[in-house]
Amino acid sequence: MKKFIILAISLFMSFNAYSQLNTDIRVPLLGEKAPSFKAISTQGEITFPPDNINKWKILFSHPADFTPVCTSEIWELASMQNDFSELNAKIYVISTDGLNSHIQWVKSIESIEYKNNKPSKIKFPLISDSDLKVSKLYGMLHPYTSSTQNVRGIFIIDPDNYIRFIAFYPNNIGRNIDEIKRVLVALQETNSHRTLTPVNWKQGDDVLIHSPASIEESDKMITNNDPDYYSYTWYMWFKKMNK
Repeated sequence: MKKFIILAISLFMSFNAYSQLNTDIRVPLLGEKAPSFKAISTQGEITFPPDNINKWKILFSHPADFTPVCTSEIWELASMQNDFSELNAKIYVISTDGLNSHIQWVKSIESIEYKNNKPSKIKFPLISDSDLKVSKLYGMLHPYTSSTQNVRGIFIIDPDNYIRFIAFYPNNIGRNIDEIKRVLVALQETNSHRTLTPVNWKQGDDVLIHSPASIEESDKMITNNDPDYYSYTWYMWFKKMNK
């Protein structure tokens, strides 16, 4: 009986601690204003996202410095950082490691010749979130995985500071940086021209337009015989991008 009581108390305390941690963590939603924070980074103190009010922002969270998967991701981000810059996007990387660890890790990555390619100088900041405030604010701590290390999260935030894309990867799976760039390009395309992108869309491919309100409206579009548009069925219209 005594062992049972001790076990019950232990389970209650564990549940209490888990519940408390859970109440502090919330993943912001698509279309929501990106939560603001101040933090220290390898490029000094930053205020996110207001520091780059007219840019797209991409916030990457990762579990830990000096780990193989994370290192490959940051290396690839650095090699593609000019691509993101040309798309008017600013990269931010965050983990719960300390600033000194970040600085030493950056130096290490900048010396690695990965896949027989020369390293790039890392121009984006690595944010230290050792007090877990930002990780909780963005729902990057998933207690079933770890209560002190972030999962591999991605947030894409538009120039008006609204969240437009969210993804979480398991800690043992590296992210596809080309896919993140593809999503950013698709967001910018649809944002600028009020279009849609179909499955497996890539830059330069034809885009979808919003469905006609009725079959009758679709019939009128067919009658117009506009060479820039075509359809597969009345509600699925494409706009040609490569004329």
